[in-house]
Amino acid sequence: QVQVVESGGGLVQPGGSLRLSCAASGSILSIDYMGWYRQAPGKQRELVAETAMGGNIRYGDSVKGRFTISTENAKNTVYLQMNSLKPEDTAVYYCRTRGWQRSGARFDSWGQGTQVTVSS
Repeated sequence: QVQVVESGGGLVQPGGSLRLSCAASGSILSIDYMGWYRQAPGKQRELVAETAMGGNIRYGDSVKGRFTISTENAKNTVYLQMNSLKPEDTAVYYCRTRGWQRSGARFDSWGQGTQVTVSS
């Protein structure tokens, strides 16, 4: 079993910053993907940022230049630094991770989500 836990959400004023964290734990042999997604009320879940561990990084068009994804591989942790936040960034942010369990099984796990609200 693999558990994924996000933290760091909250209420912030427009133009402000937040840093989200996501840690994966459990019977993990290796992780090859970590990503952040978000879902606003009435909208589909969308990609925010993703990375192949130690490899390619990709951002959603609406966050390019404002958000930065980074990883701490030894801790199976991914971060999302969000700057210049806008009201339209308000959403529940989800962490997703993929890799291999010690059993040899593949996993694709999501966190429970953390609320980010940008409002004055």
